[in-house]
Amino acid sequence: MSDAKIFVVGSFVVACTVTVDALPQPGESLEAKAFLLEAGGKGLNLAIAARRLGASVDGLFAIGDDMLSGLASSAFQRANLPVSMLRHKAGPTGGGVGFIASNGETCLAVAPGANGALCATDVHTASAAIAAAHSCLAQFEVADEPIAEAFAIARRAGGLTVLNPSPFRRPSDAVLALTSVLCVNTPEAEGLARALFGGRAIAASDGFRELAAAVFALGPEALVITSGRSGATVWRRDAEPHFQPAFLIDAVDTLGAGDAFAAGVAVGLAEGRAWPEVMRLAAACGALTAARAGTFDALPPREAVDAMLSKTAPA
Repeated sequence: MSDAKIFVVGSFVVACTVTVDALPQPGESLEAKAFLLEAGGKGLNLAIAARRLGASVDGLFAIGDDMLSGLASSAFQRANLPVSMLRHKAGPTGGGVGFIASNGETCLAVAPGANGALCATDVHTASAAIAAAHSCLAQFEVADEPIAEAFAIARRAGGLTVLNPSPFRRPSDAVLALTSVLCVNTPEAEGLARALFGGRAIAASDGFRELAAAVFALGPEALVITSGRSGATVWRRDAEPHFQPAFLIDAVDTLGAGDAFAAGVAVGLAEGRAWPEVMRLAAACGALTAARAGTFDALPPREAVDAMLSKTAPA
């Protein structure tokens, strides 16, 4: 078990996933090899991943008043998460559709639905839990307002704040000023660079150093950039960047790997681990998730993560 306490500014989405030989082209109709419907959403993935790592997890999740909302309570119970985190809103529950190609490549579209109704008032009702957490973790299937409010409470209480701005939009200056750790993948890093540098493209090799400096000037103390099979790098304000190689696995479904990685970062930091150890923990979480189909059941328990860390050297 872990003594980490994590608060997730979450999202709940009913996720439909189809497996195809190759990702569709515009106008193309495909025969799917498999279809999966499961409870998901980046926020739920983060909460489940942190819980399976042994952390104590609290949070906020908005669901609608449609038939899909009924899936939430049973999903939370199955994931050993308190249903008290759910907030009921008028309108549709969030929904998403993902495609998984035979080579592991993915694409995904999400309609936030009720997740967009989560607001600062909801955050105020959970202020004590936020203040008690070691790390407050957020993603971008919700609006900036509840994230900024939760991060402000967490920072006043001395907690860390970890932001995974996915699906990507340019984080507001207010949110960035309250963010301790910004965790993005390479396309998101490139999008952030274009947003910060007026549309100017940057080279990943040297440009990410430039991006890191720009991010630090806006508030965050660390920038984590993941690159799938190419590994991940953490850039820190007062230290040289640290590169974490990826673990060698046969990727089956990478849709939840980034969420597992971000949860590993939040839990590792909440446990007081040094950055190299945090990055290795997060890399193992992402690899184990990508090695299985789906996300809900693929997010690994701590025992599996520890086994990979003890028996497998990253490549």
